[in-house]
Amino acid sequence: MTVSDLPIKNTEAAIIGLSMMQRIRFLEEKITELRKQQIIQGSVHLCIGQESIYAGALQALRQGDQVFSTYRGHGWAMACGVPPEAILAELLGRQTGVNQGRGGSAYFSAADWGFYGENSIVGAGAPIACGAALTNKLTRNGAVALTAFGDGAMNQGAIHEAMNFAAYLDLPVIFVCENNVYSELTPIAEMTRDTNLFKRAQAYGIPGMRIDGNDLEAVRDCVAEQAKAAREGKGPVLIEMMTQRLVGHYYGDMQSYRPRGELAEAKKNEPILRLREKLLGMDVSATQLDDCEADARNTIEAAAQKALDAPLADTKTILEHLYA
Repeated sequence: MTVSDLPIKNTEAAIIGLSMMQRIRFLEEKITELRKQQIIQGSVHLCIGQESIYAGALQALRQGDQVFSTYRGHGWAMACGVPPEAILAELLGRQTGVNQGRGGSAYFSAADWGFYGENSIVGAGAPIACGAALTNKLTRNGAVALTAFGDGAMNQGAIHEAMNFAAYLDLPVIFVCENNVYSELTPIAEMTRDTNLFKRAQAYGIPGMRIDGNDLEAVRDCVAEQAKAAREGKGPVLIEMMTQRLVGHYYGDMQSYRPRGELAEAKKNEPILRLREKLLGMDVSATQLDDCEADARNTIEAAAQKALDAPLADTKTILEHLYA
């Protein structure tokens, strides 16, 4: 029996997590629709298939903790509690966006919800998270910084420098590698000799582990345990969360690099389907789960309409809030 086969310990938390995953999924699908219509402009990176990482991690964190994501950050923002209308409005260049339409998909942040933003420089969020963690340690506020990045970013110097810095100072940082097995368009297996990326933690003398990123409870329990350790002054950790994205690296990616049948197989293991089937097997009614899904879909549809109805960002203010 694998961990994923074990019964769910907290059914209510699992249903809440499923609802969040569905909201993230429908948000990304709505973003895809609006990008296809060219109402949303610019680069868009979607997280469809990786939703349990965000929903599970945020069930384990608490108010005051900080999240620093990669450029694939819509799911992190939603899980942090950022209203979907504010996310969509930002991508649509509306005044009601979290950054008043200035950040778009690649650069938006929402500090009021503990989401300190995306970063289009691969791996750059990790050293920034270390800065937040250093503040947490010096002020003894009990907060933990979580920084997320992809498997490809594990080969970036900034990630290694951040881990070394965090390890040396015992900073309360959780390094999360969202390993979706592709570094942009290249399999991680073609870029490194050992694909067990969590083992690199050993070089810095910090804990490293690999978990099933498509298992909500596995993510929640692991992050909860490691966040507790970080709050107790035990320093940073590297968690490699295995998953697969069900869409291209970016909107418009034809995915011709994927072997035939790989995507179909990945869809059998995707987190929303898995959790729904597990809940049904525990006698949660299909009607309850259908109502949960309908509510999530209606929430995103209503948020999209409000965002579309909002006024466009004022171009006269384009130079405001710029720092160099």
